[in-house]
Amino acid sequence: MDLQHVAIIPDGTRRWARKRGLPDMEGATAGAETVHRTVAYLLDAGLRYLTIWGFSTDNWKRTEDQIHFLFEQAQAWLKRDAPWLYSRGVRLRHIGRTDRLPPGLQQVISYWGKLTQQNAGMNLITAFDYSG
Repeated sequence: MDLQHVAIIPDGTRRWARKRGLPDMEGATAGAETVHRTVAYLLDAGLRYLTIWGFSTDNWKRTEDQIHFLFEQAQAWLKRDAPWLYSRGVRLRHIGRTDRLPPGLQQVISYWGKLTQQNAGMNLITAFDYSG
């Protein structure tokens, strides 16, 4: 694959849910599943760098419930997919502030970042509390 780096901004999940008459949070859940399928495809295609911008600093303006849910989703996604990513040789990295993230998400990011730091496959970069 000639393409080396792809960045994904899962934007529009609330609009997607509302268009279908679903709660806003269902859009985030559907978005997480789409990201999983996309990561699998890009891994198989041999992509070297993938950035997933999961939470902008502007997202702090959302309701507390929305913020809490998004962080829960991010933590659940990492817990679920990190072992699979590790087995595929993926190196997990993070950009953005971690000091304002919930402790559980901080721990998951730190744990998998350290565990995968020697992996030589795709670099999957999560961007939480990142302003670009």
